[in-house]
Amino acid sequence: MIKTQIIDGYGTGNKLKLEDEGQIGVVVHPHPPKAEESASKPFRQYFLQDGTGTNDMRVDGSTTNVEFSILSDTNRDTYIKTLSILIADASATLNKFGNITALTNGVQFSWETQDLGSVVIHEGLTSNFEFVRLGIGQPAFGDTTNAFRANNVSGNSEGYIPTVDLSVTFGLPWGLRLRQATTDKIVFKIRDNVTGVDAFNIIGYGIQI
Repeated sequence: MIKTQIIDGYGTGNKLKLEDEGQIGVVVHPHPPKAEESASKPFRQYFLQDGTGTNDMRVDGSTTNVEFSILSDTNRDTYIKTLSILIADASATLNKFGNITALTNGVQFSWETQDLGSVVIHEGLTSNFEFVRLGIGQPAFGDTTNAFRANNVSGNSEGYIPTVDLSVTFGLPWGLRLRQATTDKIVFKIRDNVTGVDAFNIIGYGIQI
């Protein structure tokens, strides 16, 4: 038998300990591993026009496309794990966008990074159903004509409120990364006239480290 020890690489003398039932103790950190110590903090932000403007996504992008995005932070890495989408309109149905005819070009969803360029996640979301499908049908509630539809989410208007968990959908445990001080961003590009709905906005949730 050869006796071995596993120690850390920082010169502190910490050793890997095998417990009496054969298990190895570990610490699960609430952020991606980093070489340096860095406190993580919760992150929540609306997708904003050109990254800094309004969060009201009811715009006419039919002639000139309009981008709503979350940009990278100057000082911290940002990981967007969850998207909360709201599309509200009186008498909205799954086969429409709100209660207007399904879009022609749709809303393009992409992740843009300095090294990979633009990664198109969805080429064109054209209806309430396609947004629900992007969220793998979550949250699932209601049935038949009321499936996935909540009442009075914007005044008296019905709305679809799909949630997209990027860690579940794409197997990315921390979500999409926006590296600090880069041009990285997550984008929803409006390519049709969606001014006719009562509400349309998206919030990103995650952490910054």
